[in-house]
Amino acid sequence: MDALKILEIAVKALDSKKAKDIEAIKIGDLTIIADYFIIASATSSTQVKALADEVEFKLSEAGIEPDHIEGRATGWILLDYGSVVVHVFYEETRRFYDLERHWSDGQHLDISDMLIE
Repeated sequence: MDALKILEIAVKALDSKKAKDIEAIKIGDLTIIADYFIIASATSSTQVKALADEVEFKLSEAGIEPDHIEGRATGWILLDYGSVVVHVFYEETRRFYDLERHWSDGQHLDISDMLIE
């Protein structure tokens, strides 16, 4: 499955569980880490886990399994799907690490068509 389809499934999964401030950044021209980062916020540690679980479930349904998962017991869960890395943050943790600033040279994608109205 191509990276944009993985990105779309992950964004829709996050949105379906009420993630806040979902952003997708194309970073493939800047690094070999991944082609895309998805960054989303949660209002509680319980929601952080629920969001990550939903992304993992929806992508698994599509036949895609993560290469690696980090941070299950923290305020930041990272799901690594190779070409797409999903970062689910507790709001305060997201502000502290400020990945958007660190990857500001990346292309911020318009994902509005992937979100539920």
